[in-house]
Amino acid sequence: MNQFRYRLSSAVTALLILTAIILPAQASALQQSSHASRISSSAVANQTDSAPLSAAGSGAETEDSTNAEKPLMSPSGEKGSGLSGKVFARFVLPEDWISLAALPGAQVASASIQGGPTPGTETVFTMRSFGQKVRAWLNGYRLGYWPQEKGRLRSEAYRNPDGFIEVTPENEDTRVSEHFRLRDFVSHGQTEVWPKYVVLREPLLDKLELVIEDLNDHGVNAEGMRIRSGFRTPAHNQAVRGEGSARDSRHQFGDAADVFIDAVGNGKESDLNGDGKVNFADVKLILDAVERVEARYPELVGGTGLYAYYGRSGPFVHIDVRGTRARWVRGVYRGRSHRSAKSRIPAVKSGKPAVAARSSLNHDVAYRPIQ
Repeated sequence: MNQFRYRLSSAVTALLILTAIILPAQASALQQSSHASRISSSAVANQTDSAPLSAAGSGAETEDSTNAEKPLMSPSGEKGSGLSGKVFARFVLPEDWISLAALPGAQVASASIQGGPTPGTETVFTMRSFGQKVRAWLNGYRLGYWPQEKGRLRSEAYRNPDGFIEVTPENEDTRVSEHFRLRDFVSHGQTEVWPKYVVLREPLLDKLELVIEDLNDHGVNAEGMRIRSGFRTPAHNQAVRGEGSARDSRHQFGDAADVFIDAVGNGKESDLNGDGKVNFADVKLILDAVERVEARYPELVGGTGLYAYYGRSGPFVHIDVRGTRARWVRGVYRGRSHRSAKSRIPAVKSGKPAVAARSSLNHDVAYRPIQ
């Protein structure tokens, strides 16, 4: 019996020693120390804002003080991820970090402002889980209530988000894709409140980059694509319902953005087709690009809405990756008086208001619910 206990004790001791050797070896493949700071497993658990993930699996941090004012992300043109190869960010929950260790050559370095990552890296943002939200608030930032919290779950696509990306003055300028930064997607309002929180899905970034690429390939300069509205907190979405926002808008789920193309830097939609006017025909070119991208990549299918508002940015386009195809137009009336067109709007069984709309590039009047 004593011999058996001795053998068992020896086996347990050997297992503990082996574990102590193997686990740090695995962690070292995922975590890289820098001269200035070190990302550890405890830092991940404590909700580190972000840490860049090397796409190439090589390279080390630099202490060059000239990087202090540079954005955290790699410069435009570096190879990223996604179907476009231009997505430079990943958004994960703390428990999902373990899956990153399985990535070939995965490396994580410090995301400190003093020593930015080397080019060719992707930033991994550790999200705050949805369960950390207390009623309508998270850490002093007002979010509101998602449809599922109110017992209004239309489908799986409308489930509560998994978590929230924490945005601070230090990381808001992080490049999340070739053309966009984290701050582009922050919900409007609460300008003096920090930190802020964002829901953002990588497929949306991928689709926007593919649309830009497609437009450029078809002779339309889309380098100036701007985000008019990205993520919306449910609280903000409720506040803009009178402006046409849908009650369960996809903006609340981080997979939708309203965009326009500012080719001249004046903060407004540009004349994309060269006819000397800025109107519905220009945003229709963006819809054409979305159609081509979705035909090529069905996994990015979603909704597209054309809006002919002439506010601060002029006409714009809603693009999302909800997983099902949807199209609508709002704000364009041709050929009939407003009263006549309104009288012909059919009833919508879902209870959503319908809008009579007409493309300036075709002659079919389409009736679509407001999204």
